[in-house]
Amino acid sequence: MTEIEELFPHPGGALSPAEVLARYEPDDRVKPLLRVNFIQSVDGSATLAGRSGGLGQPADKVVFDVLRGVSDVVLVGAGTARAEGYGALTATDELVRWRLAQGLPAHPTMALVSRSLNLDSESDLFTRAFARPIVFTVPPAPADARARLSEVATVIDAGDGGTAGAGGAGGAAERVDPLLVRRELIARGLPQVLCEGGPRLFGDLIAADLVDELCLTLSPVLEGGAGPRIASPAPGPTAPRGLELDLLLRSESMLLSRWSRD
Repeated sequence: MTEIEELFPHPGGALSPAEVLARYEPDDRVKPLLRVNFIQSVDGSATLAGRSGGLGQPADKVVFDVLRGVSDVVLVGAGTARAEGYGALTATDELVRWRLAQGLPAHPTMALVSRSLNLDSESDLFTRAFARPIVFTVPPAPADARARLSEVATVIDAGDGGTAGAGGAGGAAERVDPLLVRRELIARGLPQVLCEGGPRLFGDLIAADLVDELCLTLSPVLEGGAGPRIASPAPGPTAPRGLELDLLLRSESMLLSRWSRD
């Protein structure tokens, strides 16, 4: 069993799986909460050899699973889903039992952000999903891709030319608006949102002032500077946001932290 100990706010011995879950369980499931989960190397890279998974260790996977398990929906950019090889979104057996005891569906819902709709509708992410995935896009998205994905997912236009979006370069009218994304998720009864990236989507959420919590794992690796940061800058100015440290865990030389808006 992977040993995880708490350093802050209550230093002590190794935490049980139930105690780890309790550290991340939302205080209020009705109140909307948007969490972002990332891992980075000590020198600030979000990836190793092009994938965030290369930075992980067993403790990070434990927290990764817990964060998914306590969420209503996992939100991710299409580029990250492709690069990381996302499959069907499932909770672990232990977390399925916990979710059912809480009156929740057995597994959270997957939501993706894509301007181009460059997603494989025949992948496990869609065909083996326990809940119908949601895909947020923009009106100019290719009609053929929209029709194909609409057979396996709920495709929603969430672009009005407003705030910065998750698709990178392009005109304002072609950007997915994170404010509309969050509003739509809440309207669908999915207030507990976990965003797993990528950096563009995280940057857009910061710019839109939507991030309530950041769960950040510091991997004991020097990557060398080739990889990206965990957040890419969104178009336009972004004011710094202060955060408060709520939780600090350690497993060997890996540090796992949880920060909230101050």
